[in-house]
Amino acid sequence: MQKARLVADIMISFVSPIAGSPTDEGLLDAYSSAVSGAVAATHPAVVHIEVRGNHAPGGSGSGFFISPDGYILTNSHVVHGANELKVFLADGRKLAADLIGDDPDTDLAVIRVSADELAHLALADSDAVRPGQIAIAIGSPMGFQQTVTAGIVSGLGRSLRGASGRLIDNVIQTDAALNPGNSGGPLVNTHGEVIGVNTAIIRPAQGICFAIASNTARWVVAWLIKDGRIRRSFIGLAGQNVPLIRKVARWHHLKQETGVLVAGLEANSPAARSGLVEGDIVVALDHTPTPAVDALHKLLTGDRIGERAIVTFLRGVELRRHAIIPLEMPARV
Repeated sequence: MQKARLVADIMISFVSPIAGSPTDEGLLDAYSSAVSGAVAATHPAVVHIEVRGNHAPGGSGSGFFISPDGYILTNSHVVHGANELKVFLADGRKLAADLIGDDPDTDLAVIRVSADELAHLALADSDAVRPGQIAIAIGSPMGFQQTVTAGIVSGLGRSLRGASGRLIDNVIQTDAALNPGNSGGPLVNTHGEVIGVNTAIIRPAQGICFAIASNTARWVVAWLIKDGRIRRSFIGLAGQNVPLIRKVARWHHLKQETGVLVAGLEANSPAARSGLVEGDIVVALDHTPTPAVDALHKLLTGDRIGERAIVTFLRGVELRRHAIIPLEMPARV
């Protein structure tokens, strides 16, 4: 009898959860609580944006307050070229907004409404984000305001081509579902902190969506509020990525296998004045290798405006170095 009871106890232990261990139901409840708590904390700061002037007949997107005095962060492609902006708050108010600054190169923009004591969201440190952590997207897809989707961070350090043609680095990939109208809304963690600004989806793929990292947004926002745009430099050449002849690269001790072919030059541009000609292959700027056009773009920052630099290039098999002075890139319209 005792032996039979012992066997029964052992069998029960295999089918019963261990005391104190989380059950499936408990895990789902914890996940649900984490998501709903984050949404409750963040949704008062999320807005719906309606646009007139850059779409026909109009467009819309999402955004969120980043300060109590009415500054809103959104996507550049939502508001670029707008003649009129209307913002719909979570409490039902409808307010006119002004464009403060716009940066198509990072697909970020700042607009502002005349109000104060507004609920607003904090930007998290996106360098601390890890694959697999919960990611929650809030926005107005297809005009359905305050829509919530949840998933995980699928990948980090992605790159995305912006509308301007420049590459946006350190983009967050998520499987939290995004749709047209989600653009500009926040991607938040379970603490209700913004880890990214929702910006793009890959069609027809499912579950591949992207957000501009919060650390990128923090830097861009500061300059947009200060100057209305991000100052960048340019040298005025049309480039194309090309492979280097291996023997030539080895002879000149070049570590990269590719460079930037000068396919065209703007008249009287810094590149033209430096002595570059079509057919040259740029391999470095101030001794930093430029294996691709995107690498060259990254080096043309605002602090290079008007500052003398050295461009290294191949002309045939000869390696040359010329002085070049980048100019400020005109604002995009």
